Amino acid sequence: MATSSKKTIAKPPKAPVVVKKTTPVKSEKVSKNTKVVPVAPAVLVSEKKTKVAPVKRVAKPTSPPVKTVVAKVAEVPNVRTLEDVSKNVANLPKAEGPTPAIEGQLETKLAKQPPRALNSPIRIFQIYFEGWQRELLDPAFYPLDNSRSTSELMEFNVFEQLQRNAATQGATLWGALSWRFAEKTGMQGAELVKQIVDHPGYDVYFCNPYPFNEALYHNMWVHGEVSHPQFLELTRQFYAAAGLDDKELRAVESSGNFSAANYFVASPKFWDLFIPFVKRALVTADKKLDSKVRDMLHSKVADDKGLHAGATYIPFIVERLFTTFMRSDGKGLKSYKVALPERERELNVHLKLLREMKDVAHRTQSAWLAACWVNYRNLYMSQTNGKEWCEKYLRAITPNEIKFG
Repeated sequence: MATSSKKTIAKPPKAPVVVKKTTPVKSEKVSKNTKVVPVAPAVLVSEKKTKVAPVKRVAKPTSPPVKTVVAKVAEVPNVRTLEDVSKNVANLPKAEGPTPAIEGQLETKLAKQPPRALNSPIRIFQIYFEGWQRELLDPAFYPLDNSRSTSELMEFNVFEQLQRNAATQGATLWGALSWRFAEKTGMQGAELVKQIVDHPGYDVYFCNPYPFNEALYHNMWVHGEVSHPQFLELTRQFYAAAGLDDKELRAVESSGNFSAANYFVASPKFWDLFIPFVKRALVTADKKLDSKVRDMLHSKVADDKGLHAGATYIPFIVERLFTTFMRSDGKGLKSYKVALPERERELNVHLKLLREMKDVAHRTQSAWLAACWVNYRNLYMSQTNGKEWCEKYLRAITPNEIKFG
């Protein structure tokens, strides 16, 4: 190998430093009570007062001046077609500041000037209830004020009214998500739309903001037992009264069938089947249920922890009917589960292994492997949730036999 010799370079002589006399600048002391006003970016504000020269009058241009037209908002017309919607969106009021005064019907509460054209093939609305929540909404969605709604059906009531509204007519896909969508999913609206566009041809796009449930529970019905008192027993009676097959209430489901929070973006074909399915189940159950059970289902006992604004059992049952629907009235529909990378990154190694073990057991229909998963899951629960929690819930969320959904 060739070696390079180092040459010694003489340091240049230091240049003499010339010190110029400068006039000392007097510094002004700032009082402790002096308020410091932040300066906006790219704006310089001088502390000295400057004289403003008088503004000279400019001669009017020879071209005719532009007339400013002030548009008056007319009364809400009878909107029947998509063209009417695009021309007359007076039925889409914009809320600013505190909760605005609005009319009773949802069709008068859609945003006055939505950020996307109403002839877009994908129309996703975002529900909010208070003025301050509007600031948190995603610009890819249509703001939807639902502040005056008192329906115990919550999001499902919005689905019903949107289905009848001209704002969804002509859409290839539409849905209504909560104002907490980004918080729960870790996803922006543009990312959701991109996943939908990149995977065309499905009737419904859904997601599960809580993937750890896929690792720890047989299904979403069993999960409900730890969130709402006596949930499984009340749901079993609801299913019996509604004429639904209750075998899936304790069945082992794959992670691909877990859905939560009513996060659906779907085709009109899906909504035309799903909404009547849910309404029929609710009406039939209400007619046939024992009065005490019916009163319990419509009570606020479901929200004993005070986490859901005093909701009854009904919305928690409705949001879990998706899997039952897809196996019955919606069995001819195609579904796509949207991936949530941010939520996936939160899973620890045990949760990832537990979910994979359960999925393999479900795919191979191996009761032995499913039993191994239950034992591993129980050990994990005892280490993470503690003895008191396990004594209260572990037996209730562990069915006596292995069945696959």
